[in-house]
Amino acid sequence: MHDRAFKNPESEYRLFYLRLGVAALVLVVLTGVLVWRYHYLQVIRHSDFATQSENNRVHVRPVSPTRGLIYDRNGVLLADNRAGFSLSIVVERADNLDELLAELDSLLGLHDEERERFQRQMQRRKPYEPVPLRINLSEKEQAVLAVNEYRLHGVEITAQLVRHYPHAELLSHVLGYVGRINEQELPELDPQRYSGTYVIGKTGIEKFYEDELLGDVGYEYVETNARGRVMRMLERIAPAVGADLTLSLDIRLQQVAYDALGDELGGVVLLDVRSGGVLAMVSKPGFDANQFVTGISYRNYQDLLNSPDRPLFDRVMQGQYPPGSTVKPAFGFAALETGVMTMETAIFDPGFFRLPNHSHKYRDWKKGGHGSRINLYDAIVQSCDTYFYTAGVRMGIDNLHDYGVLFGFGEKTGIDLPAERTGIMPSRHWKRATKGVAWYPGDTVNTSIGQGFMLATPLQLAVSASRIASRGEIRPPRLVSKIADRELEPGPPEAVIKGDTRHWDYVINAMKDVVHGPRGTGKIIAKDLDYQIAGKTGTAQVVGIRQGETYNAANLKKHQRDHALFIAFAPVENPEVAIGIIVENGEHGSSTAGPIARAVFDSYMALKREDSPGTVDDVANLRGGAGDE
Repeated sequence: MHDRAFKNPESEYRLFYLRLGVAALVLVVLTGVLVWRYHYLQVIRHSDFATQSENNRVHVRPVSPTRGLIYDRNGVLLADNRAGFSLSIVVERADNLDELLAELDSLLGLHDEERERFQRQMQRRKPYEPVPLRINLSEKEQAVLAVNEYRLHGVEITAQLVRHYPHAELLSHVLGYVGRINEQELPELDPQRYSGTYVIGKTGIEKFYEDELLGDVGYEYVETNARGRVMRMLERIAPAVGADLTLSLDIRLQQVAYDALGDELGGVVLLDVRSGGVLAMVSKPGFDANQFVTGISYRNYQDLLNSPDRPLFDRVMQGQYPPGSTVKPAFGFAALETGVMTMETAIFDPGFFRLPNHSHKYRDWKKGGHGSRINLYDAIVQSCDTYFYTAGVRMGIDNLHDYGVLFGFGEKTGIDLPAERTGIMPSRHWKRATKGVAWYPGDTVNTSIGQGFMLATPLQLAVSASRIASRGEIRPPRLVSKIADRELEPGPPEAVIKGDTRHWDYVINAMKDVVHGPRGTGKIIAKDLDYQIAGKTGTAQVVGIRQGETYNAANLKKHQRDHALFIAFAPVENPEVAIGIIVENGEHGSSTAGPIARAVFDSYMALKREDSPGTVDDVANLRGGAGDE
């Protein structure tokens, strides 16, 4: 009975149910938390985690587009793409990058330049993006990597198309080349469009038409395993192929012009007078552009850079030379148009010219002069300097400058190529701005025969000849005539040099007799011609000659001798093509540059008649035995 007093069943029941309730509550709360968390992960965050999971399994790889091809006007392939294989590393898949590079070095022999380029590009790419290490692997290198593939985690060997130039040196300056994207270019490029693309146009057509040639990148969605190895492709979005380009250039005429230069250094430009299309453009010597596509070695680049012949220098676009007597037809036309000279005006040429109240003699190229009654016709045909000294001083530098610009000097021609230089058509303002001194009458005398401060590119010489041939039509020269299926039809001329028809006839007739007249300085190239050429020879001094001294090539080194120049167009009665030529240190335009023009014109005419291309076998026979001009 006493024990029963110490028990309280009711209290014990309450305590039990209290504990049970608390436990149940805790269980419910914990279950609720678990259900809520499960709902949060499986429902609310489902799409996020599903995406992350998919990304661990599915990778997106850029597919570089195929670069557009380049053809000449007749469909001859000038730049194509050849199959090749490249080695890249995906950094996030490599167990140890330093060890991997060391292993690749032992297998392939990596160059310091490759390592440095890889490190620079790695800093700019995301860890999952492939970073190129070596492009265009040889068959032996491919085999070595295939055998050791199992231990080269992070290495990717991908097939790609590599740019190739079948004609190598012949078109190196016109086409230019593609090269590996460098660290200066990378920040300026669209990262999406250039993903998966390792090269970019560096010079020439390749650079100017980069946007058209490149195409648009494609993508591959691939499934990978835990090691990052591709198991299967899930989806592929094909890249858009770059646009093919067709040039106005004719590779056969290009070859003739190149061969006609022989061992000489210089430039040749042949233009279609009617459209402005470039039919041939040669800068000699050239170089093998294929060396640059996958990265030229330091040694080979230094050999090109330090060569005394400067093969990397584009003489046609960037070479600036005194145009010499090739400016005389343009300045002669200016003298007629300004009225300072007429078609009947004649002078006496004693072999020199003096400014009023000055003792200094500006010499004519012909010792003793050309005699009396020298008019503009005679001055062009015989290249009389004294006549143009007189006409130039009468016109003044302002007129010389304005007409020089009209005929294409001192300004870019507008050709579809990068890095064109302007040359110099001097003026009072130009001299004050660049030299800090005033213009002197003697400067006008020198300019009147294309010497002094005046400089021109071979392209500008061809443009000036074309503007004379077309009687003043101003058309920018063009290389590309077709982009993909879109023809680039030549439009009307941008402007026309207004002038009296009689003056055009007079100057053109004089240029015709430079070649076909008995006293013409270019008569050496007229032998057996069955069509007529209008031309003008020129010689440009490289080193000055003191008063009283005589030019003697035998006493000068080759690089100190005069440049030889020639401009011309043909046929005279209905001009179709115009040419500008410079032969560095070739001495005489008549005997050195003139035969080159004859060879190119003969080939053009032969091709026009659908005959076989002309040859340059007779160029050597035409050279020699001509006058100084």
